[in-house]
Amino acid sequence: MGFLILFTTCWAMEFMTWFTHKLVMHGFLWNLHSDHHMPKRTRFFEKNDAFFLIYAIPSWLCIMLGSIFAEWTIMYIGFGILAYGIAYFLVHEVFIHQRLKWFRNSDNTYLRAIRRAHKIHHKHIGKEDGECFGMLIVPWKYLKQELKKATA
Repeated sequence: MGFLILFTTCWAMEFMTWFTHKLVMHGFLWNLHSDHHMPKRTRFFEKNDAFFLIYAIPSWLCIMLGSIFAEWTIMYIGFGILAYGIAYFLVHEVFIHQRLKWFRNSDNTYLRAIRRAHKIHHKHIGKEDGECFGMLIVPWKYLKQELKKATA
């Protein structure tokens, strides 16, 4: 049962991320997110990195308090948030933006579609007119483009 809670929470985080990215990061907290959309970075860390806390703190609290009070459902929810955070870090920070040079390229169609969708997101420098706010769920048109390239 714990794995099901963890998996469901991790899956639900994709929708929470879309909501937060579209309405908060490209909304009233654009001042923290704007440096992430600048074409040339001069520093390793960005103001945008503060958003890590939006998810890390609830994850930590759920894991800690769930463990202390034997509320296993809450603890597994915390681990689901953590699992999504790890996926986010590896896909967004390492694979897409290559802030750490661990994974340069991939022949995987799905990963290439993720990268393509994210590039479309970043073609908009300002906070308006954005698209592709999620991370793991790729719009069908980008997956279809990568599938076509893979079979050509």
